Amino acid sequence: MEKNEVVVKPDEEPKVAGIDSGRTSPDPEKQSVHQGTTAQLKRRLQSRHLQMIAIGGTIGTGLFIGSGGAIAKSGPAGALIAYAFVGTLVYSVMVALGEMATYLPVSGAFTVYASRFVDHSLGFSMGWIYWFSWAITFALELTASGLIIQYWKQDLSVSIFIGVFWVIITALNLLPVSFYGEIEFWFAAIKVLTVVGFIIFGICIDAGAGQNGYLGFSTWNSPGAFASYLVDGHTGKFVGFWAVLIQAGFSYQGTELVGIAAGETDNPRKTVPAAIRKTFWRILIFFVLTIFLIGLLVPYDNEQLLSDSTDASASPFVIAAQLAGVKTLPGLINGVLLCVVLSAANSNVYSGSRILVGLASEGLAPRLLCWTSANGVPYVAVAVTSAMGLLGFMNESSSGAQAFDWFINIAGVAGFISWTSIGISHLAFMRALKAQGISRDSLPYKAMWQPWFSWYGVVFNVLIILTQGFTSFMPWNTVDFFVAYISVILFVVLFVGHKVWTRSRAVRPVDVDLLSGKKEVDEMYEGLEDDAEPKGVLKRISSWVLG
Repeated sequence: MEKNEVVVKPDEEPKVAGIDSGRTSPDPEKQSVHQGTTAQLKRRLQSRHLQMIAIGGTIGTGLFIGSGGAIAKSGPAGALIAYAFVGTLVYSVMVALGEMATYLPVSGAFTVYASRFVDHSLGFSMGWIYWFSWAITFALELTASGLIIQYWKQDLSVSIFIGVFWVIITALNLLPVSFYGEIEFWFAAIKVLTVVGFIIFGICIDAGAGQNGYLGFSTWNSPGAFASYLVDGHTGKFVGFWAVLIQAGFSYQGTELVGIAAGETDNPRKTVPAAIRKTFWRILIFFVLTIFLIGLLVPYDNEQLLSDSTDASASPFVIAAQLAGVKTLPGLINGVLLCVVLSAANSNVYSGSRILVGLASEGLAPRLLCWTSANGVPYVAVAVTSAMGLLGFMNESSSGAQAFDWFINIAGVAGFISWTSIGISHLAFMRALKAQGISRDSLPYKAMWQPWFSWYGVVFNVLIILTQGFTSFMPWNTVDFFVAYISVILFVVLFVGHKVWTRSRAVRPVDVDLLSGKKEVDEMYEGLEDDAEPKGVLKRISSWVLG
């Protein structure tokens, strides 16, 4: 049996994983300072799983469909700059999370770090709003799956597929975590290969392979490189850029899944840094290069880019093919989109359930959420998260659809709140290391350009959170304002409410618990051999692309 596993024998009662109520602060006089305790689930995710979770969690409808709206708002150059800039914010979050996740690869990830390193109330508020965002997105993805299938047959009811895929995804997440890793590997492989195929296709079409001949940068000349949004002139171009900045952030959300999966990875101190390093270059290639090529092939004034549809007809990949005279791509892209939303739905339940485990093990949620099966699956947390997917049936009524729009907005902004909390947790982590005399040079993975890189991410993420609803001011619209900022309001209410109720205090750097969970991982590494590197040029390239 592997070390640090929590199992339940068939003839025993379910056990609470990893809860040690006897742990207290190193200072006996500071008993009110809560110290982190985490549930250690089975470490069955391999390196290739984590690599594909890192990139597969990012490639989704935001790239396959949302990128078209981004180009329509800001133009090809504006969208390219926006996606590249937000990519640097994502990387600042990833390296910060990587430093903490390799030192303490625990279940619950950044929820635990926020509670342990910064403030118990921050862990509570961020953890619950982040869980809600994943749970409600599960309902959204189930609905999207039905809409995508309607592309082939319009008279089919969306509710049928919400029910069918809800059962399938829930069942998959009740299997050992290695099944999740394997499924995500192949789903992500399909997405990656599709993007790589489009990049090759885009280069060929731009070079003259399509019916329009050589294109070059013609779309940058007419209608232009930058588009105006809401207002005219240079102000409108900046507004368009800022609107895409926010949209790009939504598209990138999911990269932090590598931190959640670290608690169930068999060799986190080797695989997590590798996944983070490769994530940066994959973001650069898959996102930035794809946006660049779409901008070369599709003029920003193309009316199809602003379609509200969720199927292949709204994908800029399909629009680019249609403009080039290729007619066989829409059905194929629609099939890929179905894989995209099912992959996202699978990740929604997985990540949401692990966040609940982290909350429960920190005393921020009922302890029964830590109960695990004989296979190490937190089945109660999976059931609670999966149940939220049934809200997808709300879309069958007009009033329910309006409420669902509010839920979707909470899910979107929650990602930025989580990125900000990760950066703040990392800054507190570095202060704790210094206060307790631990050199950062001794860490399994040392993040670059610190602490400035984390400050860079925190400042701009906060700026995006505060300005993401700016359209409600142009002109003022009360309903739009609350739709845009309901998640921020909810986060503040949760934080203040928890602090008032528990009278928790910010954790002093000298009191931060840097040991709980580390000792178990150190023991796990005794005698652990490094994975063999793939040999041969082609094998190395395929390993880099497919994890």
